[in-house]
Amino acid sequence: MPWWFFRRHSHNSSHAADPAQPSSGRQLGEVALPRLHGSRRYLQEQPYLLPKDLGEVNRLDFQHYALRAALRGNYLAPIEQPRRILDVGCGTGQWAFELAQQFPQAQVVGLDLEQVKATTPPPNYRFVQGDTLKGLPFENNSFDFVHQRLLFLAIPLNAWPGVVQELARVTAPGGWVELVETGTALQDWLPCGPATQEFWRLAAQLAALRGIDTDAVPRSLGRYLEEAGLVNIHYQPFNIPLGEWGGRIGSLMALDLREACKAIGAPIAAHFGRSEQDLLQLIERASQEWNEFRTKWPFVVAYGQKPLTH
Repeated sequence: MPWWFFRRHSHNSSHAADPAQPSSGRQLGEVALPRLHGSRRYLQEQPYLLPKDLGEVNRLDFQHYALRAALRGNYLAPIEQPRRILDVGCGTGQWAFELAQQFPQAQVVGLDLEQVKATTPPPNYRFVQGDTLKGLPFENNSFDFVHQRLLFLAIPLNAWPGVVQELARVTAPGGWVELVETGTALQDWLPCGPATQEFWRLAAQLAALRGIDTDAVPRSLGRYLEEAGLVNIHYQPFNIPLGEWGGRIGSLMALDLREACKAIGAPIAAHFGRSEQDLLQLIERASQEWNEFRTKWPFVVAYGQKPLTH
């Protein structure tokens, strides 16, 4: 099935899986794209713009620590003692590992297209292979806390309402769903310089070709939660400084964003006929601008609760 055709699976008992058991998943192919630095591996038949390889594993772990420092924690939802936690699009699993350690009495499940990090997880953590665009392989009301972070480059715009409905479906009454996203809308990045603006325009154009709207998603998160039937919705934008002017966190986030831009730069160069060197120079100019203009990276955290009577 092509990635742009979003279809919700039926959720009868024959299609459900226990959260502790891995689900069967198709093998994903690979596509070779022009390289910016070394060999980068990208998933085929997926809208996702970022690579899936060791370099990206390292960047995602680094990003996790930087975001945790900026947010002063791993979540904002007022969870107490959850029994089951789900991290959708878990990436390297680092967020889920830390929740498993924080709540040793809970069963923590990480779901992603593939398991990308070979490590020994906490004993109360399990990985499940799955594709959120095809529905979640779990029973209704399975989890007390469902978390999804930074999938704005992975989920086509028309799929977002259905994806959030799925998150709500597997959340237990009284449980919480939390979404963390960013985007490329230039009005949210101001002040920023011309190189930064040019790069985000190219990234947004490439994303649009894959059905992804990197501008609309962050400001729509609260509406998606409301349409999914959740209540007590909180929508919290926050900006993180980029560059040395922002101290330790600003330096960490700037390094993370530079590496992410380089990873996205490979498919940008391939599609728009730009040379690798041209893209690298553009990214370097942009990173210098972050200090010059005191640019901030815009994020949104939105969370809501499933009604007890749902």
